[in-house]
Amino acid sequence: MKKNVIITGTSRGIGYEMVAMFTDAGHNVLALSRNDVPVSGFEESNCHCFPCDITDKNDIAKVPIFIKERWGHVDVLINNSGLLVNKPFSKTSVSDFKEVYDVNVFGLAALTQAVLPFMNKKGHVVNISSMGGVQGSMKFPGLSAYSSSKGAVISLTEVWAEEYKETGPAFNVLALGAVQTEMLEEAFPGYEAPLTAKEMASYIMDFSLTGQRYYNGKLLQVSRTTP
Repeated sequence: MKKNVIITGTSRGIGYEMVAMFTDAGHNVLALSRNDVPVSGFEESNCHCFPCDITDKNDIAKVPIFIKERWGHVDVLINNSGLLVNKPFSKTSVSDFKEVYDVNVFGLAALTQAVLPFMNKKGHVVNISSMGGVQGSMKFPGLSAYSSSKGAVISLTEVWAEEYKETGPAFNVLALGAVQTEMLEEAFPGYEAPLTAKEMASYIMDFSLTGQRYYNGKLLQVSRTTP
């Protein structure tokens, strides 16, 4: 059955691959990122994109307008946007923390608030976190802002699932391990991950379409290795 799917962070990596996969499978996709050029080539009848900075309330306001005019409802929201700063803690400024949290936490929350009125009991919100945000997992120096923000995403997911357990949608969070993306290269130059962006995108797509049948408010660690 064709679904209406919103994906953030679609200009590169896993998000970019997911747009192609959902579109090819016949689902309706709204691809959101600050730079919409990479996915504009997918502009088919079932794929839509426009520049959207999730830290900008004016950009977020465009999303419910689009939903009302084109779809009426949303089945799946995948909060995939992420910002990473790799610096020693002693050199990580408050503005660095704010910049990362603006995207990874506050922007994610703001977009979710904008989309929720259009989701029902069968809907599924999938938040993308990181193994760096999982309590007890191996941590890496330089990622204070990023890892702590991803820990916040896990807690938010659990709270939202509780708040919306009667009405829906379901909320789940995937803590990803190492995937060969531009962001991984920024964090760990020269490191070769065991999974490609396309492989992880396929997993997330399948989970977003079916995971709400089995999970709600759950953290799933999607990792063969660390980082």
